[in-house]
Amino acid sequence: MAQRMALYMQDKHPIRYEIEMAQYAEAQGFSEIWQADTRLARDCVVLMSALLANTTRLRVGSGVLPIWTRNAAVIAATWSTMWELAGKVDGQSRVMLGLGAWWEPISARVGVERRKPLQAMREYVEATRQLFTMQEVSYSGEFVKLDRVKLDVAYGDMSPRDIPIYIGATGPQMLELTGEICDGVVLNYVVSVDYIRSAVDLVAKGAAKAGKTIADIDRPELLVCSLSDDDPKAAMMMGKTLVAYYLGTEPHIMKASNVDEDLIKKVQEIVGWPATEDDYRRAAEIIPDDVVRNLMAVGTAQQCRDKVAEYIDAGVTCPILYPMMDDIKAVIDAFAHFRT
Repeated sequence: MAQRMALYMQDKHPIRYEIEMAQYAEAQGFSEIWQADTRLARDCVVLMSALLANTTRLRVGSGVLPIWTRNAAVIAATWSTMWELAGKVDGQSRVMLGLGAWWEPISARVGVERRKPLQAMREYVEATRQLFTMQEVSYSGEFVKLDRVKLDVAYGDMSPRDIPIYIGATGPQMLELTGEICDGVVLNYVVSVDYIRSAVDLVAKGAAKAGKTIADIDRPELLVCSLSDDDPKAAMMMGKTLVAYYLGTEPHIMKASNVDEDLIKKVQEIVGWPATEDDYRRAAEIIPDDVVRNLMAVGTAQQCRDKVAEYIDAGVTCPILYPMMDDIKAVIDAFAHFRT
């Protein structure tokens, strides 16, 4: 059967080019786009709106919005607006809400205290979902407080917003929480297939708490694709620069995939936050090829397709391909009409 396939847009490519490639991906049968909001680079709401306005069928999600940056009521109003903009496809909302707990050191540097992220996430998801009903909501939590609040659309469509909610989860407790309270999980990238199998088991454990099964939880995964049939060695080096970034700035993700801690320490001596492109290139030189192959799809089109198939077999419902090379079209062509 045909496999759902998505693209991940971050900030590597020019915006106009990304919109053109979204249109091309739509024509080639891709099902969705997930727009990053991971750093202080590009705002996901602006880019999601542009992508929705320039396509007709693709579903578009935030991958993922940090909860600390917006009030829950504002999040609900923003996604309600995009819901109106987007319309539906095959009876489904074209817009999806992916939430995340952000990460250090960026949160502390902008004055955000990531206190009790599990509790905060639960409150944001619960309150936002209630607001999507278009009914008046009162909610008294530690992080979210609503006093008779509703999305007070005066003249437009007042029907409930059927917007699915996802959490971008990496750690065991957040994965379990996601299965319990969400429609889906956005699984992280630069992780191994073995990590994904364990993550899916944790999501299933959380789902069981709410009387659901793993089949009830959507499981898209961000998946780096560094692809070049012309120069697979260059694709490998590009993959290494991204691994260097994660080894240096988000080692918790690397530890989740059992990357050697000595390698993490060596890379951290070179790469800090913020780091330069030269820092990433220098760190990339010390990263072995097999580490990269364990964490992403890299090399020729066939090598990338084979690796993506492994992640699907591990429980991923929709690969969200992050093209690392300058040519996004090559990735779309390699995975158009991909079948399992």
